[in-house]
Amino acid sequence: MIKARAFRLPVFHVPFLAAVLLAGCATVPSTPPSSAPVAAYADSLQLEGRLSVNYVRAGKQESISGKFAWRQDATRTDVTLSSPLGQAIATIAVTPGQAVLKEGNNPPRTAPDVDALSTQVLGWPLPVSGLRDWLQGYAVAENGQRVAASPARNTLTTRDGWQLEFVSWQDGATPKPRRIDARRGAGGDIEDIAIRIVIDDSAAK
Repeated sequence: MIKARAFRLPVFHVPFLAAVLLAGCATVPSTPPSSAPVAAYADSLQLEGRLSVNYVRAGKQESISGKFAWRQDATRTDVTLSSPLGQAIATIAVTPGQAVLKEGNNPPRTAPDVDALSTQVLGWPLPVSGLRDWLQGYAVAENGQRVAASPARNTLTTRDGWQLEFVSWQDGATPKPRRIDARRGAGGDIEDIAIRIVIDDSAAK
């Protein structure tokens, strides 16, 4: 049985969680995919969206969902994770050599690796370093080079083993991701993880 929760909040009713996940499913356009390149990579980015996470830990499947606010510049990334109703649950601040995660009234947790830190505290790895690229339609490929996805080339495998699919794109002359699906088999207690990210059109300009 799938255990559904939203960033450490009490268990949500299954029908409500299903509604949240269905709301995040964008319809793929029936028109031929565009070959236009994505916008040039930007160090500064600010947007909001929704995400759902499904993972297997110690043989049990778990599922969570919620909202996020994302802000980055050349040297810092700030992420706020919220419940589906908008209640802030945790914040993550990443600077060179340090990641700090604050959750409610608990003491801040710090580590040099944000992915490992989020796994320890949240129970699943939030790939913040990769998301700096993914949210713009880029990824660091297996050969170590940053490559761009497009509606015509919408799948990529990253250097750290994430399989990405840029499922749908926002309307406009320059493609910007709307929905990103990421999957990876992970080590330790997390045996498999799938993340669905839906970017709010109003937030991504």
